[in-house]
Amino acid sequence: MPLSRRRTVAGALSSLAALAGAAPPLRAAEGRLTLPGESFTVTDHRAFLFAAAGEAPAAGRRPWILYAPTLPAYPDEAERWMHEQFTRAGVAVAGVDTGESYGSPAALAVTEALHAEMVRRGYSSRPAVLGRSRGGLWAAAWVIAHPERSAGLGGIYPVYDWRTYPGVERAAPAYGLAPADLAAAAAELCPIERIDVAARAGVPVCIIHGDQDAVVPLGPNSARLRDCYVALGRGDLVSLVVAAGQGHSFWEGFFHCQELVDFLVARARAGAATD
Repeated sequence: MPLSRRRTVAGALSSLAALAGAAPPLRAAEGRLTLPGESFTVTDHRAFLFAAAGEAPAAGRRPWILYAPTLPAYPDEAERWMHEQFTRAGVAVAGVDTGESYGSPAALAVTEALHAEMVRRGYSSRPAVLGRSRGGLWAAAWVIAHPERSAGLGGIYPVYDWRTYPGVERAAPAYGLAPADLAAAAAELCPIERIDVAARAGVPVCIIHGDQDAVVPLGPNSARLRDCYVALGRGDLVSLVVAAGQGHSFWEGFFHCQELVDFLVARARAGAATD
């Protein structure tokens, strides 16, 4: 059975102090990121588009990356280099703000509306998908619901199990359920419990995650995703880059991960090429 690659990234910069599990999310670094593109609305939800540099292809669909979480503070300045690499490579980035919805069915419906709008504008129906931190819940929910519309899944210390973050109590309102009812429905509604759908569909994955992450633990999130792929004989589709000594922080290595950038660019282009 092929095994996924597991790399250790030495910490060139000091990690910020690990946050307690019940702590609020990290504040955005130096404010919301602004790049050439536009803001627009989708079903009364704010959306953004970072436009690709250069001219649109003469034929075929345009490649793009579906980003999460899109919130008032995100994407932020910590991600500037990464998004500039995407757009310079001719790959656009777009996302839609569904609030703190943690990958709920209601959020998925709005993301479907964004996807339809992007396709209407001439973009590929098969974007690559990127989730940072709790954005992993949005990203994984999309890939599970629409593997045929997913060219690849990328992650920066992503959450795939809302029982680890934000916890059942905080996630339940987004799902319109009482905490006990959400917990009972984990097999159906928790992304990590259904990530086998993505594995069976052959959706490739690239993730960077710190091994000292106390907010979004590596084991029950990214490592469990990898293990699911391996158990199904699809471990060759997963690259899990483990950042040694790093927690849930603004360590530059998370946002300057060339392997992740190259993966997302390649997968977005592949999605457009086969559309």
